[in-house]
Amino acid sequence: MAAPDSPRRERPLSPHLQVYKWQVQMVTSILHRATGMALAVGMLAMVWGLSALAAGPERWEAFAACVGSPFGKIVLFGFSWALAYHLVNGLRHLIQDAGHGWSIPEFVRSSWVSIIGSVVLVVVVWGIVLMRWGQG
Repeated sequence: MAAPDSPRRERPLSPHLQVYKWQVQMVTSILHRATGMALAVGMLAMVWGLSALAAGPERWEAFAACVGSPFGKIVLFGFSWALAYHLVNGLRHLIQDAGHGWSIPEFVRSSWVSIIGSVVLVVVVWGIVLMRWGQG
């Protein structure tokens, strides 16, 4: 502890984001946490949808109208990307937990695979959904 008459140096309590240079590994870690939270919130919407389905046609139509709106479609697309990213990055973590992919080049490569793979996966899924949209 500093003496009462000595000047105190202001020091950060812990490193903050502005201290570090952004790297893909940092981004994937942050995205994994953020998509996990988004999925938890999105589950509430799924419960709403299931409740509406159980409550009858009027409630289901209201839910379907909300989800089918332009904003609802954006939210659905975001939720589906969060799910795809969390899945792909979770598989990456399982592989790393098995002791593989720990060298820096492998870590960087697998980080990019998580990001790009999730985008490709969600584009393919939404491509299939949109091609079949309205077909009965």
